[in-house]
Amino acid sequence: MLGPVLLAAARSDSIRRIVAAAPVTRPVVDRFVAGEALAPAMETVTSLTDAGKRVTLDHLGEDITERSEALGNRDAYLRLVEALAGTGLGDRAEMSVKLSAFGLGLTDGGEDLAFENVLAVVEAAAEAGTTVTLDAEDHTTIDSMLAVLAELRKRYPQTGVVVQSYLYRTEDDCRALAGAGSRVRLVKGAYDEPASVAYQSKHEVDRAYVRCLKTLMAGKGYPMVGSHDPRMVALAEELAVRNGRQSDEYEFQMLYGIRTEEQSRLVADGRRMRVYVPYGTDWYGYFMRRLAERPANVGFFLRSLVTRG
Repeated sequence: MLGPVLLAAARSDSIRRIVAAAPVTRPVVDRFVAGEALAPAMETVTSLTDAGKRVTLDHLGEDITERSEALGNRDAYLRLVEALAGTGLGDRAEMSVKLSAFGLGLTDGGEDLAFENVLAVVEAAAEAGTTVTLDAEDHTTIDSMLAVLAELRKRYPQTGVVVQSYLYRTEDDCRALAGAGSRVRLVKGAYDEPASVAYQSKHEVDRAYVRCLKTLMAGKGYPMVGSHDPRMVALAEELAVRNGRQSDEYEFQMLYGIRTEEQSRLVADGRRMRVYVPYGTDWYGYFMRRLAERPANVGFFLRSLVTRG
């Protein structure tokens, strides 16, 4: 019951102002977000990669309303590419982008604008020796995202994509995307979707995740297992063995600040472990979705409010 309430709050400007103004908010946000500027985000990249982990960076910025904001987000990613190029990390440090941040949702030529912006970032990333993954959002964006992906992969086949198991369509999408050269991150989903397009119970979402994971692991692409669920981590390792995959033929992905000990364990066991590292000033929507995903996160935040209040 609490999850939908928090997801609705993520779209509320009035609640955004209250949360942002609370003195306790910043320390809690810092648990999940690697700073508001590029410099602290790059410090986090160094810390994680020195520990044997890989990273994917997300410059937070969705729900834009102006073309200038889309161009600003593109330029932020181009600055990020430049910073990553200087590290020599290659695809150990890649980027995740939301096409809505590049203008996808704008009514006047939004899809074309988003494609132009993301193409500039993908081109720059390729020159820097790294990659880009298109991050999933709500179900209304999926067809446009997959159309953009298809165009990008004609020239940059290493471009990745995220799919969400709670959508009914995702099993078919996984079958279509599991071909040679593809990079697909499978997650459960973090948006408030209606029953007409998405499973509503945790049990159904988990079962769909398992079916999708089996499809991707049996395919010829590169699966990226986005889950903190110990059962899914164990299943992924079992499926990798069953399908004859070596440790460099798939990877695990987890969010910055969540299950850090498990992340380190996977690295110690010789697994590829990539940490999703968000940064930027537009952290509110991302932060509220993290609270919605796990009651423990909500409790942590509320206890801090009570203690500091």
